[in-house]
Amino acid sequence: DYRLYLPRQMALISVITPSFNQAAYLEATIQSVLGQGFPGLEYIVVDGGSTDGSLDIIHRYQHRISWWVSEPDSGQADAINKGLSRATGEIVAWINSDDVYLSGAAARAVSVMQADPRLAFVFGDAITIDARGNLLGKLKFGPYALLDLMAFRIICQPAVFMRRSAVEAAGMLDASYHYLLDHHLWIRLATLAPFLYVPASMAAARQHPEAKNVAQAAGFGEDAFRILSWMSAQPDLAPIVASHRSRIEAGAHRLNARYLLDGDLPAQALKGYRRALLLNPRFTLQHWHRMLYAALSLVGGKGLAAWYYRLRRPSKSRMVQPDKPSTARQDQ
Repeated sequence: DYRLYLPRQMALISVITPSFNQAAYLEATIQSVLGQGFPGLEYIVVDGGSTDGSLDIIHRYQHRISWWVSEPDSGQADAINKGLSRATGEIVAWINSDDVYLSGAAARAVSVMQADPRLAFVFGDAITIDARGNLLGKLKFGPYALLDLMAFRIICQPAVFMRRSAVEAAGMLDASYHYLLDHHLWIRLATLAPFLYVPASMAAARQHPEAKNVAQAAGFGEDAFRILSWMSAQPDLAPIVASHRSRIEAGAHRLNARYLLDGDLPAQALKGYRRALLLNPRFTLQHWHRMLYAALSLVGGKGLAAWYYRLRRPSKSRMVQPDKPSTARQDQ
């Protein structure tokens, strides 16, 4: 076990990248992981049998990859679970092959989790980038509790780092979920042990036309309602659902509407927001700007809505370098 050769005080972190035909973005992802400069980092790449040149990229870095494979799998969850079963790190994470880590993310996560061995996972803020790596915006979260997760307050998956023992206790990813597989896992982890918000940007989530939140937007709502039914049947979660049903159900409809809007389906999104408003107006109105965008898009004012969104984004677009600190980081 090569962990025996690491200094006693150094934690080992395992990072997994699942990938399938993402050659356009894969190299940036790999560079962002290897560029963390963390000496105890184990890197695993699980490719689903790509035919687009991804293997050429993996071969260029294979001397720095701990283990990799390219073979057909049953989807993203299957690929990640395959990597998790190979991981030896005390702390584990996965980053998809179109996202990138920001500088120091691994070291920051390890430091926080070493300081509190009770933590099941930590999560930070993130930024969003386009297909070319240009900065789009910031994703700010907060010190969420279990109820927030149950009400479908989403955190950014690549900015999450987990304790491997907690993931194993939770039972890994449920491969029957294809869209909110991560959020389902966060809820299960949160029922086992505390989790913590780290107020720093740790990853960049890439938005592009082939991304699932755009190309398969309706699937996220379907998974949300499945999770709602699942929570209602869990002995430790059902009482929380019963006590906060309006907020949790509104959260499911609000999330469904959000992704429908990402998928350029404003009419369906407004129907989702209407259902959420009827259940819990105050909670739903946190998305008032999204509802405005949907309404303007529906009546032919999409240009005005797009102008408004540009005002909410950083004033100057810039390229994000995966192996350097991002200018959009919000360390506090």
